[in-house]
Amino acid sequence: MLCQECNKRPATLHFTKIVNGEKTEFHICESCAREKGEMIPGTSNGFSIHNLLSGLLDFEPTGKNGSAGTTPAQSLCCEECGMTYSQFSKIGRFGCSSCYKYFDSRLDPLFKRVHGSTSHVGKVPARAGGRIKVKRQIADLKRDLQESITQEEFEEAAQIRDQIRELEKEIAQE
Repeated sequence: MLCQECNKRPATLHFTKIVNGEKTEFHICESCAREKGEMIPGTSNGFSIHNLLSGLLDFEPTGKNGSAGTTPAQSLCCEECGMTYSQFSKIGRFGCSSCYKYFDSRLDPLFKRVHGSTSHVGKVPARAGGRIKVKRQIADLKRDLQESITQEEFEEAAQIRDQIRELEKEIAQE
């Protein structure tokens, strides 16, 4: 396949852009990619996992003068192991279990961006599946209950409350 830009050299880079659900593919040679300023894997301006992680963590890896970027979040520090949020964003893992507690305010937005949710919605083990599904159902009903109370729909709230009680009885009997 020839480069879509110059139609002279073979296309060695293949990009796929998805914008508002519309997929566009580009097939270009390395020379045209450099001219356009595209990131080329394996070169000095190439993609790195560190840049991806830094972007997800709202951490700017380098400032204008080439030094590490600074944000207020970087002043966060775990009192147990001494790891700073800046170190976490560079390494990509915590120093100890207490880091979760100290960096908690910064983790929920990160998990939401990376996983799309802050709660686990994946597969459930078969032997504990029934109990976990009922607990999820109770959690959903509790949210519905709170919403009904907020909207002053007390009859609906009473029905939801009764459903929650029955499900909690099921769990207690197991």
